[in-house]
Amino acid sequence: MTAPHVAVCGSGEATEQEEAWAEEVGRLIAEAGGVLVCGGLGGVMEAAARGCEAAGGLSIGILPGERRDAASPHLTASIPTGLGEARNALVVRAADAVIAVGGEFGTLSEIAFALKLGKPVIGLHTWELAKGGSPVHTIVRTETPQEAVRAALDAIA
Repeated sequence: MTAPHVAVCGSGEATEQEEAWAEEVGRLIAEAGGVLVCGGLGGVMEAAARGCEAAGGLSIGILPGERRDAASPHLTASIPTGLGEARNALVVRAADAVIAVGGEFGTLSEIAFALKLGKPVIGLHTWELAKGGSPVHTIVRTETPQEAVRAALDAIA
């Protein structure tokens, strides 16, 4: 069986707390033998790649632009797509599960793509969804990076 691929999604302009959570998530994914997939830029994405790198793991950034020069230096590999925000669909497609850390509308789009594709979504202080005013409980809510990574890996298994 191949290593579990876990996408880490979140804002490119994250808070210090979100970056700390993302870095720990990246480290834990690497320590579990997983592959980190992300959008390859700053904020949550860079922090997750940094944590993964520190633990000797493999990280793949799927970039919105046509060049690698905007990619986080902490990535193992970067894939320029030229697709802009549409690359969010590729980030999710490449993953077996998604961990959303905080996030803005780009993160919300990745959550939506993952749910549409039937992939598990783990939320670490991220969006809450409602339809017609009623909560939709499709995101596994977690409070710590450890809970988030454990939930993602359990969902993949």
